[in-house]
Amino acid sequence: MQIDTLFEDNDLLIVNKPAGLLVIPDRFNSALPSLNKLLERKLDQQLWVVHRLDRETSGVICFAKNEETHKYLSKLFQERDISKHYLGLVNGRLIPEEGRIEKAIIEHPHVKGKMVTAKKGKASITDYKALEQWPLYSLVEFRIHTGRTHQIRVHMQSIGHPIVCDELYGDGKPFFLSGIKRKYRLSENEEAERPLLSRLALHASRLEFTKEDGTEIKVEAPLPKDIAACVKQLNKWAVTS
Repeated sequence: MQIDTLFEDNDLLIVNKPAGLLVIPDRFNSALPSLNKLLERKLDQQLWVVHRLDRETSGVICFAKNEETHKYLSKLFQERDISKHYLGLVNGRLIPEEGRIEKAIIEHPHVKGKMVTAKKGKASITDYKALEQWPLYSLVEFRIHTGRTHQIRVHMQSIGHPIVCDELYGDGKPFFLSGIKRKYRLSENEEAERPLLSRLALHASRLEFTKEDGTEIKVEAPLPKDIAACVKQLNKWAVTS
């Protein structure tokens, strides 16, 4: 599995996490590969997990190489002194095209592993801005000011625009070219259409913070090929209204 290093020094390792890979081992299935263990074997040293991404989310993720850096970065995340940006493909066109969602989030009372918005939950803030829009989809940039579990996914569901391919908070349907291209036909070599995207359409695109020694860290990960392919086809076949 290709894992691209975006930044590395004596204190930090920042990589572009592939979709479908756990950040830490699954306590119920230790046989599944995890990003931190793969990187530890590659570097032959211990790494400290600073923050996490959902298994199906790709993009920028940071690890500490020592306890001192881990403590410092954990404090930055806790005090919201880290700028975290995401890109996502959502269902529908956003009106208004940008705004802020301030809805507290709490664990679902009956469904394990699922979150919901509720007044009794923990304060959660997500800024969003539509970068491109088509009749059925929008490419959206998010900045989260809190780090709640599934925050972007829960917040976008709450305003009626779930992330594409989200099985937990949306319809979970894959993205097919036939859904946007009129008179779509299978090629002679195809028995069934393959989806352009079948995983959660969410990508951690940028991370910005200041190290303890004053060094400014700004790291970006480009839109992955699967989401980029959807955007390309939407621009080609979807006629905006």
